[in-house]
Amino acid sequence: MKFIETIKNIFKIEELRKRLVYTFILVLVYRFGCYVVLPGIDASMIAGLQNSAQEGLVGLLNMFSGGAFGNASIFALGVMPYISASIIIQLLGVFVPYFKKLQMEGESGRKKMNQMTRVLTILVICIQGPAYMASVHNQIPSAAFVAVNQLGWSNFMFNLVSTLVLMAGSMFVMWLGERITDRGIGNGISLIIMIGIVARLPFALAAEFTKKLSTTNGGFLLLIVEVIFWYFVIAAAIALVQAVRRVPVQYAKRVVGNRQFGGVRQYIPLKINAAGVMPIIFAQALMLFPLLFSRWDATRGLAATLSNYTGFWYNLIFFIFVVIFTYFYTAVTVNPTMMAEDMKRNGGFIPGVKPGKKTVEYLDSVMSKVTFPGSIALALISILPALAIIMGVDNSFASFFGGTSLLILVGVVLDTLQQVESYLLMRHYDGLMKTGRLSGRSGM
Repeated sequence: MKFIETIKNIFKIEELRKRLVYTFILVLVYRFGCYVVLPGIDASMIAGLQNSAQEGLVGLLNMFSGGAFGNASIFALGVMPYISASIIIQLLGVFVPYFKKLQMEGESGRKKMNQMTRVLTILVICIQGPAYMASVHNQIPSAAFVAVNQLGWSNFMFNLVSTLVLMAGSMFVMWLGERITDRGIGNGISLIIMIGIVARLPFALAAEFTKKLSTTNGGFLLLIVEVIFWYFVIAAAIALVQAVRRVPVQYAKRVVGNRQFGGVRQYIPLKINAAGVMPIIFAQALMLFPLLFSRWDATRGLAATLSNYTGFWYNLIFFIFVVIFTYFYTAVTVNPTMMAEDMKRNGGFIPGVKPGKKTVEYLDSVMSKVTFPGSIALALISILPALAIIMGVDNSFASFFGGTSLLILVGVVLDTLQQVESYLLMRHYDGLMKTGRLSGRSGM
């Protein structure tokens, strides 16, 4: 079989084999840490925290941390502080001239921005750590805090030590991600998030399988229909991640001595979904605001309507938010002016379009047009979990029908397979796919 032959070829390449083993070991270390409970907490009494970490933004944080958030683990905050810091630095690169200059400095500027991101990560942890500990105190009984009850610690001292442990855990997870990126396979931070999502998949499948088998009215047939529909949803997500609009760029000939260079046509791949999963994350955060108005009788009914995960108004507003944030995040991450300057610097131009301002306007117009279908497709995928729940799918399995879980899973798997395939093709082995080369989120 071709699959078995491909696996043999992978392990024939010594460098690739070492990278895969190194990645696997670091992933095991991360998964082990997700079950190590914070010192001073009785692990047998955290059921309340686990139950609360299933829906909303808390459920999203729990998913990103691979369940560590609901386990009161030393890795509870996971990579979320680093992701938050990275988003802030990216936004500063749009609005602050100093950060714009760093982006233009190449490798040296990138190193400075990475260092700033690490420092900002620590500041974010100083905010998220105490907030998480407040949630822990609210969700689990006071008898679970062994350090306070038996060792005589004050709540302030316990929270301070726990925050420092959470800080060390998050920085260690970030270090694991960087080591995987440098010496392993794939983007380390993204891979760690994906492992946390995949870890929940077997339990979700088992829960759905048990639920359908307990149904007497064609439960097994419904399960087959769900799996088939899930397959088509995954195919649609792969198409959304890989889809690009190619803009032709003609490079003028350059004469150096007696030799001619250039004169060829290349393409700029503009992604249909350049924003990735960030619009869904932003929209989910905003959809938590109606809960703030549930305290007052006058707004309690409206808050309940707008916070109903499977309700019409919740999903309509959520759909609109995803479309809006897709355009916003695309505008932040894709800079037509910089693309036009790079083309001009390298002697390139778009056929039929004047260099300079006209090229910027053309690229911006094309990006706006291709972003529209991408934003609609992303919004549809984001509300599929709610539709799956309405159709009777178990809540834990419904999250894999779309939204953040599915898009991260598909995107990271494609990126990792693309790196593996590059090693195979470099050593003159067949690629992973018969139909052609893989293309992940990193481009063509």
